[in-house]
Amino acid sequence: MGKRLPKLPELLQEKIYKTGQTRGADDDVIYQNRVLRNNTVLIPYESWSTPFSVPEGETEFENGFIVLVSPRHYFETPMIDAKLQQRGLELGMNALVFYYSRDEWDSYNPAEFQWTPAENRTTPLGGNYVARVPATTALEGGNQIRKGFTTSSSKGAGIRVFEYAAKKTISKCRDQLEALFWLCWDSDLAAIKNGMTRVDVLTRKEDLFNRCTELDLLDYRKLIRARVLNTKQQTVCPLCLERISGMDFFSRMQQAKGREVQDITVTKINLFHIEELRVGEYNHRPYNLGWGHHHCNVVTKDSGIADTLKWMEIVLDRNTNKQDYLESLNSVS
Repeated sequence: MGKRLPKLPELLQEKIYKTGQTRGADDDVIYQNRVLRNNTVLIPYESWSTPFSVPEGETEFENGFIVLVSPRHYFETPMIDAKLQQRGLELGMNALVFYYSRDEWDSYNPAEFQWTPAENRTTPLGGNYVARVPATTALEGGNQIRKGFTTSSSKGAGIRVFEYAAKKTISKCRDQLEALFWLCWDSDLAAIKNGMTRVDVLTRKEDLFNRCTELDLLDYRKLIRARVLNTKQQTVCPLCLERISGMDFFSRMQQAKGREVQDITVTKINLFHIEELRVGEYNHRPYNLGWGHHHCNVVTKDSGIADTLKWMEIVLDRNTNKQDYLESLNSVS
């Protein structure tokens, strides 16, 4: 049994833990809400290949996968079941028909085929289809249709495939992200002000940095190239490159006057993906994660840092060349 390490301040521990979870999802979509990144993945049929690409160094998804086939493709493709089988798929075992439009539901109503909605994320899936059809006021009886994976214990069929990360990868990412907190210029003071003792800080840092070194998670050149550290090996925001304060991990976002919310939980510092999450890649991985300002993260969204910087350069150029702007105003006056 390993030695018991001092605990991190609760808010920081929660923030690091949540980096191993997927983004939020409501009941209107097929995805699970805030679950671990190694859960069952959902793969659109048009993205499916045999064999399907998994993260480097792995042979399979830890909790399996479900391929989602559109009703139109399923019902309008001759000998579809045989073609699915040729690609390693079988309806009700590792594939489902996914209804997401009113037209599909009306044209190929599953009740006509005595189909049942699936409820299991592992083989067998317990049904043939899943549905998330939005409500419409244009039709009488146009209520929302939600079939399959709707119970409290089985809400959502799985996660977006590009959000996936294996359990060991999640653990490595959390270790590296904690190390990046400790590399903030004032992290020791921030941790002590939020409940740790100086001895606790030194003990936990020593253990963590030793583990990160053993796991090759502290290559400072890689971290600098990833824009998460500056040349002084201090943690910076990947977009604006400003030094990050450890205090900001515990500071709530300032709210606009008159629009305050009592239970706001957003802190000034958020998880940042350097190369954005996107289909065909698995970018929740070490040396691709950092901590950044909430505002910088909102600006970057899903565009990635490189494309965001190009866009910002164009915006700055337009605003710098004020003469061009004034001439354009005069031309329409």
